[in-house]
Amino acid sequence: MKGIVRPRRSVLYMPGSNARALEKARVLPADALVFDLEDAVAPAAKERARALVMGALAQGGYGHRELVVRVNGPGAPWFRADLAEAARSSAHAILLPKVERAEFVREVEASLLAAGAPSDQALWCMIETPRGVLAADAIAGASQRVACLVMGTSDLTKDLGARSTTNRVELMTSLGLGVLAARAHDLAVLDGVHLDLADQAGFEVACRQGRDLGFDGKTLIHPSTIETANRVFAPTEEEVRLARQIVTAHAEAMARGEGVAVLQGRLIEALHVEGAQRLLALAAMIAGRDTMR
Repeated sequence: MKGIVRPRRSVLYMPGSNARALEKARVLPADALVFDLEDAVAPAAKERARALVMGALAQGGYGHRELVVRVNGPGAPWFRADLAEAARSSAHAILLPKVERAEFVREVEASLLAAGAPSDQALWCMIETPRGVLAADAIAGASQRVACLVMGTSDLTKDLGARSTTNRVELMTSLGLGVLAARAHDLAVLDGVHLDLADQAGFEVACRQGRDLGFDGKTLIHPSTIETANRVFAPTEEEVRLARQIVTAHAEAMARGEGVAVLQGRLIEALHVEGAQRLLALAAMIAGRDTMR
């Protein structure tokens, strides 16, 4: 699961208790859908939401979209049932909220095995508390099932006692540590949500900032933001062109028996070729998905 290249530009939270939203999600151009049993569901609707989500997953029809179930946290009375049902579902991954310890991840992995979860069902971990940020490296390396770190910036801002600013300076340390931990363990990493749906310009700025920091994509709370996230987090035409040139220049140098390639006066090393190949694979997957729509 680690190191798998797949688009995660737009990852949309879907309220598990909203049957209409679960149905509509089948045609949305999001790369991934998070069926939310936690924050988006009132306590009185938890059991119904779980049943709706499991029914939607069983029905299928979500195409190429990566399907994720966010369960309630371990302190909630619904946690064990959420985990057991999600383990037996067709969800590609289970998203754990407020992860703060590597031991918790391993405990969840043991529960998944006991519930009969398939070996390729991944764990995504939300990093949304100060303790979670400080333990991000250990969390990322806790299990081979861990495939993605998800920054929960709203809760984190609250716990930090920080003021929310347009340039997110209050979160830079935490965001950077999240990206570092993910990349150190060859995981994907997702930026947090943008809460002001009326501020489309600000949302695009946040997406561009997240892309510059190294995030693979952004978590979203409304379908209207999908297209912007897909555009900003996709490789640009210039990036694709340069990646092709790097791969070609390196291959030609190897064919000539030369250990070093030079492109436009710049030395090309194996790490550049690996990055270029990864970008081209991602671009090809995105192009294939766009063709299917």
